[in-house]
Amino acid sequence: MVDRMRYKFVCSVALLALSTFVAACRAPKPITLTVSAAASLKDAIAENEAVYKQGHANIEFANNFGSSGILASQVAEGAPVDVILSAATKPMDELEQKGLLAAGTRRNLLHNSLVLIAPRDSQLRDFQGLTDRSVRVIALGDPASVPAGQYGRQTLVSLGIWGRLNAKFVLGKDVRQVLTYVETGDADAGMVYATDALNSANVRVVAIAPETSHEPIVYPAAVVKGGHSEDAARRFVENLASPAAQAIFKKHGFTIAAP
Repeated sequence: MVDRMRYKFVCSVALLALSTFVAACRAPKPITLTVSAAASLKDAIAENEAVYKQGHANIEFANNFGSSGILASQVAEGAPVDVILSAATKPMDELEQKGLLAAGTRRNLLHNSLVLIAPRDSQLRDFQGLTDRSVRVIALGDPASVPAGQYGRQTLVSLGIWGRLNAKFVLGKDVRQVLTYVETGDADAGMVYATDALNSANVRVVAIAPETSHEPIVYPAAVVKGGHSEDAARRFVENLASPAAQAIFKKHGFTIAAP
């Protein structure tokens, strides 16, 4: 009897070990996707990633947020990036021309609006008011690398006031820094995306830039060619266009781009 019980116990342990081994073999391999995304996407992307991980337990994310121009330059210089999301088409065009994007993965995801903001107690009423002596400092993303700054310059040129404001600009490294300048009172006004101003209690939207005053604000996404897990990156980018992901983007104030 003792031998039989011992035999059953040994068999049970062996079966348990075998099933554990088989399950381990079948478990998806842990993958970390490095995502470089425009600073204006920070909150929306973080929420999308959290939801995505609920159905993909083996996926982790390493995020790098900043100005689209700088992020594209990092990819061009060989930075280990799996997915890139830009706030303008130009940086993505340049990467595509260099053959650095995985074929067939680029897609336009979102649209945004450009707005003029000021501290809540400001008397500023419109873009023309920026020329007033009371407005001493205007925060703007650096047009050399920040799409919001490029759109801002286009808008101010279109309105005929760019040349009258040169001495007032303080340039931010990305659109979130511009928002911070205005929130803290270090700038009397600034130009950011509508989505950035949406959740800030310390600024108010003074005016919306006319759509005809700047290039369309388009957010493309793509898989970077040669990443360590291109298949997983492709699935994630495809998911960003899903109804569930789009609902999150809409909640954060973005408009969905037409397929």
